[in-house]
Amino acid sequence: MVIFRDMVLQGVWDNSLPLILALVLDLAFAEPPVAVHPVVWMGRFLTWAGRRLPEAPRSAFLLGGGFWMVGGGVCVGVGLGLEYSVTRAPSPLGWILAGIAIWPLFSLRMLFIEVASVEKGLAVSLEDGRRRLARIVSRDTSRLTEAEVRESALESLSENLSDSVIAPLFWWALLGLPGIMLYRFANTADACWGYRGAWEWKGKWAARADDVLNWVPARLTAILIGGLFRFRRLWTEAGRTPSPNGGWPMGALALRLGVRFSKPGCYVLNPKARAPERADMTRGLRICALAVVWGTALLLLLRGMLHDRL
Repeated sequence: MVIFRDMVLQGVWDNSLPLILALVLDLAFAEPPVAVHPVVWMGRFLTWAGRRLPEAPRSAFLLGGGFWMVGGGVCVGVGLGLEYSVTRAPSPLGWILAGIAIWPLFSLRMLFIEVASVEKGLAVSLEDGRRRLARIVSRDTSRLTEAEVRESALESLSENLSDSVIAPLFWWALLGLPGIMLYRFANTADACWGYRGAWEWKGKWAARADDVLNWVPARLTAILIGGLFRFRRLWTEAGRTPSPNGGWPMGALALRLGVRFSKPGCYVLNPKARAPERADMTRGLRICALAVVWGTALLLLLRGMLHDRL
């Protein structure tokens, strides 16, 4: 038992160094230059492949799945190569390389900056708040009220906390650099292809793959935000959204803040609660920041239990 405990503690320590470096780089620079950003390269491949997908549903589904597997396979291969390199490099070079590799594959500072900027925009004017919100959501913001702008910003904060922070770190903790590379590719593919209408069959494979990879992280994020004591109520609220995962972190933050989240014609979470106010934006950011702290600690522990080095 003592040997196992010491191995876990050593694993946590070994893996905390690259993750701390990645967090420092993210907080200092937010994102690396576009020319070397791996997610940008993933997006370019998906854009190129998307132009070649046919309209016929069956062919679009099969070819879309094929392109997804090629891109995902390349990402896993790159991740394996990086993992091989960093685990064999002498310290401290190994953990420095690992930290640099992890850095662009999650997005913490950018998420919080963009969400906080929405409230700053609302302090100027409703139109400025709508304009800033449009940078982080796909819905039409031109007719949203002030309360609806805050609802959308807080929804985006909670959902992207899972997609852009907790989920990448979860797959890194579980499968290392190949895992986080594959997750980021899957999430980018869903963002590029996972639409209804003309993209229904072209992006179905990407959408389903993203659903599978986000299943555990979305629920983990919800627990980190809202705690286990609200889980039964959260189960009900999460089921109100069409997404199998998005409702979990959104519902958790709505319940924790005691506010209503809604998307007209789609869902209403915590429907009997009040609309969010200015103070709720500050409190929501604080709650999600604390969720990142606890989530990072938990995932480092998981990583330490599964791996004794980088």
